[in-house]
Amino acid sequence: MAKDKLGFIGLGNMGYPMAGHLTKAGHEVSVYNRTEAKADAWVKEYGGIKALTPAIAAEGAKIVFACVGNDEDLREIALGEQGVLSGLQQGSIFVDHTTASAEVERHLATIAADHGIELLDAPVSGGQEGAQKGVLTVMAGGSQDAFDEAEPIIKHYARAITLMGPIGAGQLTKMVNQICYVGTEQGLAEGLNFAMRAGLDVRRVVNVMSKGAAQSWQMENRADAMIDDEFNFGFTVDWMKKDLRIVLDEARRNGSLVPNTALIEGYLDQLHVRGEGHFDNSALIRLLRNPK
Repeated sequence: MAKDKLGFIGLGNMGYPMAGHLTKAGHEVSVYNRTEAKADAWVKEYGGIKALTPAIAAEGAKIVFACVGNDEDLREIALGEQGVLSGLQQGSIFVDHTTASAEVERHLATIAADHGIELLDAPVSGGQEGAQKGVLTVMAGGSQDAFDEAEPIIKHYARAITLMGPIGAGQLTKMVNQICYVGTEQGLAEGLNFAMRAGLDVRRVVNVMSKGAAQSWQMENRADAMIDDEFNFGFTVDWMKKDLRIVLDEARRNGSLVPNTALIEGYLDQLHVRGEGHFDNSALIRLLRNPK
């Protein structure tokens, strides 16, 4: 496959290794990050080019990728005077890996189309570890043509990439993912806390459950840390709280009942108020261990 000139906006816990996989694959990558020191560190580690604005990162690029914090950040890097859409040429593709609202993606797609640019909303699942290992899951919304062009490049950091439907479908699928994820995580927290208070050998309990119907990704990857009260992973309480607010807003729009998700969003808010918003979101168990 011919190597392409690419842009990448946002070098956080996820974007930093994702962009790195692109240079490892031989692509010429121009990166922009709001904190320049992070971009300097990335260039030192991976090569590539540091751009001073999103528009400069997009100049001459076949595809520009973004992975930023929220709707507001996305609007800023896409629509600002020095935004991505002012730098991309007609016929290019803007792939957004931000976990954002379906509403903002539809809005951006309309503006991008006016510039002759296609948008894919393509949120990811798999966490920082998945980004580092290049095994993320990507759920995309947009046209089949744009998806077919972007998919071979996305494969450098993802092992599962699926087109879910038109613009917004990727974000809606990610919302379903987060509903299921936090529900399972809260169940694991309650079960582990119950086992501890019952005087059981908790690791032995986990070992037995992992071979039965209660097995989950959270159990495999977070149970030991939850038992040890260690929460130094990448996806924080505050970021999950942001994601669940997006879910709850969309649920109000489409009439979905998500009572468990609303309850867990409240638990995450309690952790934030306690000053624990920087912990990995599996810190939900801390509310059960030490309710204040």
